[in-house]
Amino acid sequence: MLDHAHLFVSAPPKYAPAQITKIFKGASSRELGKRYPECKEGSELWTRSYFVATAGNVSSDVIMEYIKEQYFKEAKENEKSE
Repeated sequence: MLDHAHLFVSAPPKYAPAQITKIFKGASSRELGKRYPECKEGSELWTRSYFVATAGNVSSDVIMEYIKEQYFKEAKENEKSE
C-alpha cells in the first residue's frame, strides 16, 4: 500500500511550506472524501507530518525523473505484496 505522495511544487515565497502542505492535504482529503465517502468516517487521511526540500542546483528534469522512478518502483513493490 502506498503511504505517501511526492509533489514537485513551485510557489511564491510569500507562502510558507506549511501553508502549501495544508492546502494540498486539505484539498485532496476533501476530494477523496467526496469520491470515497465510506473511507472518510472517523479516519484521518493524512498525518500531520511532511517533508520539504528545495531544488537547489538540481534541474527540474532531474527532480521529475526521480519522482517518476519512485512512482514505478513503489507500484512494482506494491504489486509484489498483493
